[in-house]
Amino acid sequence: MAQTLSRRGLLLILSSPSGAGKSTLARKLMAWDPSIRFSVSATTRKPRPGEEDGREYYFRSHDDFKTLIRTGDMLEHAEVFGNFYGSPKAPVEAAMLAGRDTLFDIDWQGGQQIRNSSLGRDVVSIFILPPSIAELESRLRGRAQDSDEIIAGRMAKSRDEISHWAEYDYVIINHDIDHSFNELTAILQAERLKRDRQPDLSDFVRNLNREFEAR
Repeated sequence: MAQTLSRRGLLLILSSPSGAGKSTLARKLMAWDPSIRFSVSATTRKPRPGEEDGREYYFRSHDDFKTLIRTGDMLEHAEVFGNFYGSPKAPVEAAMLAGRDTLFDIDWQGGQQIRNSSLGRDVVSIFILPPSIAELESRLRGRAQDSDEIIAGRMAKSRDEISHWAEYDYVIINHDIDHSFNELTAILQAERLKRDRQPDLSDFVRNLNREFEAR
């Protein structure tokens, strides 16, 4: 029977302007491999009806959240309309040591903070680009969820977001969601096979050499 080597989990960051397909690709990736852990953010806002701590968010007080920032236990964080949001380090480290990958659906600012964190060496970052700006606007309007004012705001923000594409390890131009998904899984599978992510590989090769010596 083939031997399965253990490996360290990686931190997979997906970023894109709104409408480029990031969230769709994230959902497809987690359906493709249910072992992938989606990063649950912490927040200081109050839970809404039906929300549970640890499922939608880790709900924390402002004091607790600031302590996590001060002690380096928050991989990334931002303040939005008076509340803090961020990614706690402990669940990510636990998943990584168990060989599970963690998926982050975050913007370029959060991605930058995680790449600069103590876990940065285990980050694989991917930026999703639209095939054109006209197509990006068409996709936003096709959702039929937002007003013209909100769409205009998202389009204005997208230019700044796209300007950070060169900070990422990989870039996928999302002409077609199925083709982009195939590219995404190819990246993930290649990154999982990197030598430094397989701590048992040295022992495996030593055993191969022992087999040579025993012949």
